[in-house]
This record gives sequence, C-alpha cells and structure tokens, in this order.
Amino acid sequence: MPKTRVTDKFRVTIPKQIREEIGLKPGEVVVVERVSAEEILLKRFRRIKEPKKVLVGEKPFGRHVPVDELEEKAEMR
Repeated sequence: MPKTRVTDKFRVTIPKQIREEIGLKPGEVVVVERVSAEEILLKRFRRIKEPKKVLVGEKPFGRHVPVDELEEKAEMR
C-alpha cells in the first residue's frame, strides 16, 4: 500500500501508482470525507463530456410545442 506524508501546510500528494491506476489528472475535483478518527476518504468527480445529452437525452422530442402553448398551460395551473 503506497504511503504519503502530510506537509506543514496540510497538503497530501496522491502517490503516482494510485494516480496512474485510476487515471487521475491535474485539476480534477475531489471531496475529502471523514470516515472515522483514523480514516479519511477521497471521492473523485468525473467530468461529463456532454452534460446536455445526459440531462436532456440524445433523441429529440417527437412533437414541437410552441412557447405560447406552454405559457398558456402554465398559467392555467
């Protein structure tokens, strides 16, 4: 198991072996969580290449709805 040291500025270097195994790149965001008094956990957030496709979907909606129609229906509620 690779080891690292906490610096006087409380910085920690992730060992090269671990970085290479998971493909960690500079600039990626991680969250540090306390598991117990003896354990901490780093969680990695992967960037999504095309977030619009994840949120909206890849296929367009089959029916075009005019904005006026949407506004009228919203006002009715």
